[in-house]
Amino acid sequence: MNPKVIPFYEEETGTFSYLVQDPNSLSCAIIDPVLNFNLATGEIGHDSANAIVAYVKDNQLEVQWIIETHVHADHLTAARYIKESVGGLIAISDRVAEVQKTFGKLFNMKAGPNTGNCWFDHLFNDNETYRIGNLQGTAISTPGHTPACMTHKIGDSAFVGDTLLQPDSGTARADFPGGDAAVLYQSIQKILALPPETRIFVCHDYGSDAGREVEFLSSVDEEKRLNIHINGSVKAEDFIRIREARDKTLEPPQLILPSLQVNICGGSFPAEEDNGIAYLKIPVNAL
Repeated sequence: MNPKVIPFYEEETGTFSYLVQDPNSLSCAIIDPVLNFNLATGEIGHDSANAIVAYVKDNQLEVQWIIETHVHADHLTAARYIKESVGGLIAISDRVAEVQKTFGKLFNMKAGPNTGNCWFDHLFNDNETYRIGNLQGTAISTPGHTPACMTHKIGDSAFVGDTLLQPDSGTARADFPGGDAAVLYQSIQKILALPPETRIFVCHDYGSDAGREVEFLSSVDEEKRLNIHINGSVKAEDFIRIREARDKTLEPPQLILPSLQVNICGGSFPAEEDNGIAYLKIPVNAL
C-alpha cells in the first residue's frame, strides 16, 4: 500500500514539509514542519504550519506522528506547535542525543535525550517499523549530514531529509559537527539500493541556475542515473573529494544558531525570563 503525500513549501528557507496519509483511513503523519522566523526582529510566524493544520482539520485527519528527519540547521521546526494544534507524537532518530550533547555545550544548555525542555515523544532505532493507520513505515539511519539523519521509507516513498537533493543539486553537505562525507556516501548507498521506482521526497529545493522550477520529487532511478555528486558510477573516494571540496566553499545557514537551540528540543523554546521574554542565544566566536 502506498501513501497519499501532500507537499507544503516554505519559500524563505526552501523547505518542503509533507503530510503522509494512509489512503484507506484518516490516519496521517507530518514530516519536517516549519516555523516562520524573522531573524532581524525575532518574530515567530505560523503561516506555514497553519497551512498544514488547516489541511488536517478540513479533512478531519488524525495525526499519529510528527517526524523530524534530522535536527535541521536552516529552519526552526514547527513540531511542538503542530502537536499542540492537532496532536501527534514528535519523533526523531535515537542518535539525537549526540547532536544534543554537541550543541547543548555550545549553548550552555542542559540538553539530553529527553531532559528538561528538550523532549521528544519517541526516538526511532535504526530499521524500526511503525504504523500510520494501515501503512507501515521504516526508519532507516542515514547519517553523514548529521549523526541523527534518518530516511523514512513508507510504501513506495522515501523521505530523505537533506541526505539527497534533486539530481542537479547533488547531496547534503557533510561539514557540520558530527558530519562525515565517507559516512554520507555509505548512507546514500542504502537509499540507492531501494527499488528504482521508489519515490524520493526531498526536504529542500531552490530551483536551479538554469531556471528549473522548485521540485520536491525524484526517484531512486533518477538519482542513480543523474545525481551530480553520487550517481551509480561515482566511487567513494571521488564522492568524498567532491563533497569535502564543495563544503569548504559553503557558508553556514543563516538560521543555524536560532534553529539548533529550538530543534534539539523538539520545537520547544527557552522558558521566559523574569521580564516575560524568551531569549535565544548567539554564541560569540564559538561556532
